[in-house]
Amino acid sequence: MAELILFQPKAELDAAQNLRGFIDSCRTELTVFGVDLPFDENVWDITDSINLKGFGNNRHRLVFSNLETVNENSPSPMSEPFLSFAKAYFRYMQGYKPINGTGPRLAALRALEAALRESGDANPVKSDIHIVNRAAQMIVEKYTASAAYRVGGQLEMLSEFLCDNKLITIPVRWRNFIKRPGDAVRVGKEFDERRNDKMPTQAALDALPEIFLRAVEPIDVIVSSVAAMLCASPDRISEVMSLPLDCEFKQLNKKTGVEAYGLRWWPAKGADPMIKWVVPSMASVVQEAIAKIRKTTDESRRIAKWYENHPNEIYLVKECEHLRGQELLNMQELTDILGLADKGSARAWCANKFLGVNDLVLFADVEKEILAMLPSGFPIMDKVTGCKYSEALFVVRKNELGSYRGTNNCVIESISTNQINSALGGRVEHGFQSVFTRFGYVEPDGSNINITTHQFRHYLNTLAQAGGLSQIDIAKWSGRKDIKQNAAYDHVTPGQMIRKIRDAIGDENLMFGPLAELGKKTLIPRDEFARLLVPTAHTTELGYCIHDYTMSPCQIHMDCINCSELICIKGDAEKERRLRQQFDEAQVLMQQAEQASKEQYFGSDRWLDHHKATVERLSELLSIMDNPNVPDGAVIQLSPPKTSAQSISMPKKLNKPAKTITNIKQEIGLKNSEGFN
Repeated sequence: MAELILFQPKAELDAAQNLRGFIDSCRTELTVFGVDLPFDENVWDITDSINLKGFGNNRHRLVFSNLETVNENSPSPMSEPFLSFAKAYFRYMQGYKPINGTGPRLAALRALEAALRESGDANPVKSDIHIVNRAAQMIVEKYTASAAYRVGGQLEMLSEFLCDNKLITIPVRWRNFIKRPGDAVRVGKEFDERRNDKMPTQAALDALPEIFLRAVEPIDVIVSSVAAMLCASPDRISEVMSLPLDCEFKQLNKKTGVEAYGLRWWPAKGADPMIKWVVPSMASVVQEAIAKIRKTTDESRRIAKWYENHPNEIYLVKECEHLRGQELLNMQELTDILGLADKGSARAWCANKFLGVNDLVLFADVEKEILAMLPSGFPIMDKVTGCKYSEALFVVRKNELGSYRGTNNCVIESISTNQINSALGGRVEHGFQSVFTRFGYVEPDGSNINITTHQFRHYLNTLAQAGGLSQIDIAKWSGRKDIKQNAAYDHVTPGQMIRKIRDAIGDENLMFGPLAELGKKTLIPRDEFARLLVPTAHTTELGYCIHDYTMSPCQIHMDCINCSELICIKGDAEKERRLRQQFDEAQVLMQQAEQASKEQYFGSDRWLDHHKATVERLSELLSIMDNPNVPDGAVIQLSPPKTSAQSISMPKKLNKPAKTITNIKQEIGLKNSEGFN
């Protein structure tokens, strides 16, 4: 384990001296990222020091570039002395609070450096509340809301570090004011856009099952099978890519005698290892998907096993085994060994490796180059679980998933998230074919289908939210440690999702685990609401209000029964009880209003009309509730009332003086009521 030295500032030293001491100690004394870390270089290769899933064989590098040029091919470095501080801080914090996702921490450093440089001096000791606020503003301007929130959290940590270690002249206690993006919006353009961005399109969901059945080429088999697995449980793609070969788990349900099917998972963000049960309706699909992946990747595991047992010898296909030990290879023989398209490709490979003379190449040189191409850390693919390449589900021969390069018969690689997302349409605009374009599927408007693996996670979480699965169960099902994160994945619209979740679940009698209760927990059949074609609905004491508050506020506050936008559902016992209670109260009030009208109380005729209308509507509504021909779950919406509180006639002319509130209280028995002051 890398050695960690806690930096202790000396009180008698000023901020500048403390800064120099901190940088020097991190440069010379720490071993985080390795003892041979090239501290003074502006690009660090930290692939072997962190465990990033889903990156395949791609190297992970820290680039200490400034904020303005971060996305350029030749980015400019941060300015000194902030550059040296940034390197020291990153190395120190990786030992103190290690992270795998380095982006937000590096982004916070870039923003603070940019704010300091804008003020004229890129020295971290000059940081003050105004500089940090300016850095936060730059973060908000550059990143999406969710990314800005995460970077803002790192900026808060950075400012706290500067203050606690006396690395700034004026102490700064800055708190992240960048709010986490809200997820409660359910109506309007904002919700529609957010939901469309987070969810897979219907065209994609319709096309993928057909591609899954028709796929033959390795790239199509792998991608469609991964999509099938992601449709079965809300998994992160990095978790899928890390599955071992023996990931399947079966257990007999002793109560039903039915065999439950699940997968062994190692969640990506710190949750405990677990078995995720697959709903019965999807179990056969997932089994078929894993079988297809196994068949496609079997050769790759054989290659990996060869190198485990023969670390210094090149793997050769059966047809080329007779070439082993041969001193020289011609271009045709090299073509056969590597699996290249033709001898021209073999010559190009030799030229790239600086090998070969007169179309001949030494076997030993080829062997040396091939062995050097094995993945970093081989034979271990996953440092956390210890899973080897020979035991991994998602391992392929190099370039096997590419469409423009020949498959290398001698070298293996793990599949990266980018490869899957590219095949799902992520780089179509750059000329890369997706599985959808290869099979001729497009969106209804003719545009290319483009989805990401993470959209499936949002999709299934939304289905679970719509079906009423508890927040704890959703978090467990999704492999989260914090249930608060559920909200970011909830994109439910009334009626639309409930039908899909029920179809996905299948026979509820065959359920296992938390999903078994999904269908039972939906008290109100919300799919009925979909038929109303209303943009929104919220719960009231008596049922549901479908008023669109984005257009106007409520005009008859708390008088729901006299509103045509009240929706009631037969079979909701609690709300039906409240309706009957309100009916009884309305009858009493109507009788009192009738008596008051006879005695010519001021305004009593208006209240009599109102209470009569209320009693009539409640009576009409309850008669439908009591009608045995109306099934439970039926949606009841009364026609607009003939009269309402807004259209009551003016009071009649009085024949005697109006009575006071005190008189009214005494006569209707409300003298001591808390409702009057």
